[in-house]
Amino acid sequence: MSDPADLSNLKDIVVPPEVPLWPPAPGWWILAVGCVAAGAILVAVVVDRHRRNAYRRQALLELDHVEVHDISAVLKRAALVAWPRAEVASLTGEEWRAFLDRSARMDAFTRGAGRDLEALTFGGGGDVPGVLAAAKSWIRRHRC
Repeated sequence: MSDPADLSNLKDIVVPPEVPLWPPAPGWWILAVGCVAAGAILVAVVVDRHRRNAYRRQALLELDHVEVHDISAVLKRAALVAWPRAEVASLTGEEWRAFLDRSARMDAFTRGAGRDLEALTFGGGGDVPGVLAAAKSWIRRHRC
């Protein structure tokens, strides 16, 4: 008989087959679908924001090439896109400048260089670079 302690009776260890990479487990499918959905939502939000801010980009381009007396008109057109016509169209003078400051949480049109906006609109003199800077700042900063 053979001796059970004999080393010739040893056999190699049986290794199980490797786990296949494909098809992935259900959890990976759920994660992939979630990532694709999140990416699609992110793209939709970015595209929507880009479209909603098109009037801002157009107004900034117009301010670069506008006559001094038309600065207020560019601001008014931008405001009419963002707010209802009944709320914005009738504003003039001090009320218009106060609206500009209130909507952008700034004071450039009531206390700063933007005070000259009305004078420049009607052919008077004033701080043109300051008014342009205030107008560009309002276009970038205003919130509805």
